[in-house]
Amino acid sequence: MNRRILALAAAALLALIWLGVAERGWRFGVAAVIGAAAGLALYHASFGFTAAWRRMVRERRGAGLRAQMLLIGLSCLFTFPLMQWGGLIGMPATGNVLPIGLASAVGAFVFGIGMQLGGGCASGTLFVLGGGSTRMVLVLAFFVAGSAWATAHWDFWTSLPKTTSGYSIPRSLGTLPGLALMLVLMAAIARATAMIERRHHGAVEVLRPTGSWLTGPWSLAAGAVALAAVGVATMAVTGRPWGITAAFALWGTKIAAAAGIVIDSSYWSPGWRQAQLRASVFADATSVTNFGIVIGAMAAAALAGRFRPVLNLTGRDIATAVIGGLMMGYGARLAYGCNIGAFLGGMVSGSLHGWWWLIWGFIGSVIGTNLRGRIGMDPPLGPPPVMRPAAV
Repeated sequence: MNRRILALAAAALLALIWLGVAERGWRFGVAAVIGAAAGLALYHASFGFTAAWRRMVRERRGAGLRAQMLLIGLSCLFTFPLMQWGGLIGMPATGNVLPIGLASAVGAFVFGIGMQLGGGCASGTLFVLGGGSTRMVLVLAFFVAGSAWATAHWDFWTSLPKTTSGYSIPRSLGTLPGLALMLVLMAAIARATAMIERRHHGAVEVLRPTGSWLTGPWSLAAGAVALAAVGVATMAVTGRPWGITAAFALWGTKIAAAAGIVIDSSYWSPGWRQAQLRASVFADATSVTNFGIVIGAMAAAALAGRFRPVLNLTGRDIATAVIGGLMMGYGARLAYGCNIGAFLGGMVSGSLHGWWWLIWGFIGSVIGTNLRGRIGMDPPLGPPPVMRPAAV
């Protein structure tokens, strides 16, 4: 079974590379390979944002958050210089520096709730789906629907108050001072999570080491390093940070158009987005990368011997998948993206909107975590550990 899945994943990746190259050239073939590498790393390291944030809220365990800070810090070491000097080596790159406002706050907040109910963020949805989760098929379907739905209301949300432009740390402070500031902030957040964990548990959690690089599992640190490489490679090849959910809006709108439903809003006004609607999805780098993630995770699950889809879903599984998917899709469009495109992409661009997303997304995640507990999605926690004074 797993050998057949592995062969299928390899064939699918080759087909994706060929289609990408045929549509837009070698860079799109490379984007497919980068996506597959991301899927492999995400699956083997079980690297996600949703569970990590939930563990911090429920259990005061911060290893996942520290891994995210490592991912951001490592990425910035390369993306900041790439944005400044990439053109000199034939790799011109532009960061995502976007305004902040009421709509993006609402979007990140709604996304934060949705990712806890759905059980995965954007990257998590794709790699868990690739790993064989039938529930994530439902989450993804409504994620796509919610993304297209949000574009229909684009004119209203963009009319709400926001800053006139974005704020870039490296542009304001300089590339190297801006990089130093970002590294200090990442270290400070990592240290704060460790202090909280030690105060609650007495020591930080001992994490699993990397097993096999081929069959997994990987440590969180190994996953962070691999995903930093994915993000940097994406920026070097495509000229912009790694993103995921813009493709979902494209897919949903194309599906709606095929069903005779026309979404008339300024989001799809004449321009490059209108050209996207007319072109194949394989002419969209984000779509090609997303397909690669699913294929890479499928291969990783097969290599690990864990590709075993489960078909039985409870009513709660279905309801939370539908609601969580819709909330993530709708929220991601308002917030310029998800945990990857808006949060990680904003951070590695040195943009203030990445921090804005983090604040509102985390608040939403706290509420979503509490909702999970109320409806029985998470088992009750045991009593907190008893902290005894050290012997004299």
